[in-house]
Formats: sequence, C-alpha cells, structure tokens
Amino acid sequence: MEWIHDSLPYRISDSVDELQPDVIIALLKGSYWASERSEETIRASWKESHCFGVYNTDGLQVGFMRVVTDGATFSWLCDVIVDTGHRGNGLGKWMMAVLVDHPRIRHTSICLNTRDAHGLYEKYGFVRVETMGRRATQ
Repeated sequence: MEWIHDSLPYRISDSVDELQPDVIIALLKGSYWASERSEETIRASWKESHCFGVYNTDGLQVGFMRVVTDGATFSWLCDVIVDTGHRGNGLGKWMMAVLVDHPRIRHTSICLNTRDAHGLYEKYGFVRVETMGRRATQ
C-alpha cells in the first residue's frame, strides 16, 4: 500500500521492495535503542515484520517503522524513526495515523516500548502501562 501526504512532499509505502537497507541501518545505528545491533541483526529484524518506509520526492528514504504482528490479536510497534533533517514536519504523526488505520493492524492491540515521544503516541490511543520483558541472549 502507499499513502501520499496532502500537504507535505512525502509518501509512505509498506512495500518491502522499496526499503533502502543502508538508510535504515544508518538511522537505527544512530538511535539509542538499536545502536548496538549488528547490521545482520537489523536486516534480519525486518524480514518477518510489516515495514513502512517514508520517502521524500526524490525517492530517498527518510523514515522507517516496523510492526511484528500475528495479524489477528497482537502487534508490536518497533523502530519508529525519522531522519533528523526531516523531523518537525509532522512525519511522526502521519506515520502513526497510517499505522493505526492500516487494515492488517488496526483491529489488533498494539504494544510499544519507548523512552520518548510519549505525547505523540498517546494522541493515537497508546497508554503508559507497566510491562515485563526478557532480553534476548547471545
């Protein structure tokens, strides 16, 4: 699927064929949550995920998010990121609007684990709750 923004020169696509691996790796390596992931792990992480790319009019990928889902009851939102040069344009809000209305995801409970942007996510129905988790071991 593809979404074109009404007033901004960007589009979102969930086509895996359009993803730009080098851009995604650079974006995630610059994040606080994925900076220690190997390139191999980053590439493997989107193979079983539903991925969304944000692209400018030149076709350069400037944003990314992925969702791990069973498509029926549960979705986990991961790796939401916008290139620093494109932040402040409302892309995060648009990405979330696309996500929560996506036909494969909208009827599922969506979880997210983040240290920042709580205000953004709360606008789309996310609530802060205590969670437990187990970290992967090598």
